[in-house]
Amino acid sequence: MDFPLPHRPGVPLDGGHLRRLRERPLTPVELPGGHRALLVTRHADVRAVLAGDRFGREAWAGGTLFARDTASLALAASDAPVHTRRRRAVQGRFTARRAETDRPRAEALAERLLDDLEAAGPPADLVARFAAPLPYALVCDMLGVPAGDLGTLLPWVSALMSAGHVPETEVKAARAGMYGYFSAQIAARRAAIAAGDPGDDLLTALLTAPGPGRLGDDEITVFGLGLFMAGGETTSNFLAACVLELIARPELAASLRADPSRIPAAVEEFLRWVWFGGTGGRPHVVLAGTVLAGTVLAGTELRRGDVVVPLTDAANRDPDAFADADAFRPERSPNPHLGFGHGRHMCLGAPHARMELRVAIATLLRRLDGLALAIDPARLRWRDRMFVRGVWELPVTWRPRPRR
Repeated sequence: MDFPLPHRPGVPLDGGHLRRLRERPLTPVELPGGHRALLVTRHADVRAVLAGDRFGREAWAGGTLFARDTASLALAASDAPVHTRRRRAVQGRFTARRAETDRPRAEALAERLLDDLEAAGPPADLVARFAAPLPYALVCDMLGVPAGDLGTLLPWVSALMSAGHVPETEVKAARAGMYGYFSAQIAARRAAIAAGDPGDDLLTALLTAPGPGRLGDDEITVFGLGLFMAGGETTSNFLAACVLELIARPELAASLRADPSRIPAAVEEFLRWVWFGGTGGRPHVVLAGTVLAGTVLAGTELRRGDVVVPLTDAANRDPDAFADADAFRPERSPNPHLGFGHGRHMCLGAPHARMELRVAIATLLRRLDGLALAIDPARLRWRDRMFVRGVWELPVTWRPRPRR
């Protein structure tokens, strides 16, 4: 069986296909480049791979399953102690408390974007006018990157998130362009620091951090470009998928509009429900013989050097972990989804992503009554052969409010 899974349109994974995958203790797959691996799909076992010290990422030498190279995945591709040092250096900027501090800025931006959207009137592309500008503007502000540079940066981001969508020549040019841009950002901050006029952005904070665990300039460069892409690309595409699901479930949209206090729980269910990973998961190498102890995998021995791919999207539909796993339940509790991963590699920006999704959905539902697709759903252009699934555009319409 080839992996990643074949592309098909739609927000959720096909439950029947996942059930067939879970029927086998470990599913043999062939990764791009002919590498053999074993697909892990059960919730308990995916957690064990993501958190266990017998599984490593650095030992995987087969490259990423999309256009980023391993060197540009400073956190995602490293193990302890390197990963520990790098994550500790940046963790303080990504706490739940800091996300709440940033909430008013996100709320004000969401209101301004929808002011412009309403002024122009329907129809509109919600990706271009709201879902992408919101997270990208916030991450630009965090990094001190001029929002005016997005026209240059976003085509590079698309190329670097490709999993076969664009030619290799375009990928190479994007790698050089993105690395050169953030190298120049670091150099400019070094000059400002030397001149006694440092900024208050995250890149400057990392350059001036004290202590032996501080990051080097190259590590900060890679972190900056990685955060820019992850903070914008993942949240924007996930938000668009949430909106698609809300449009398909008008009763859900109505209930959340009537009672916004239900939005946080609904966001958690979206994180379980949305088929997000276009390339499935990151390969892990077994570092020492072990046994995965999930119900189906009990007694299945893994040997040193085996390669496993934990499929979080499948784990999020495991009936052993979720009652009515193939049903969308917006008030599901508890909800131990793996939408942000698990363990030491859990998404660094999870608190900010949660905050941004809650703000965006609440603002959309309050401002745009009667939100609906402006085209036939069959005409939506899905992001085929990309690291992150989603739609390229989301044409919508709504009932304009009377002018006062």
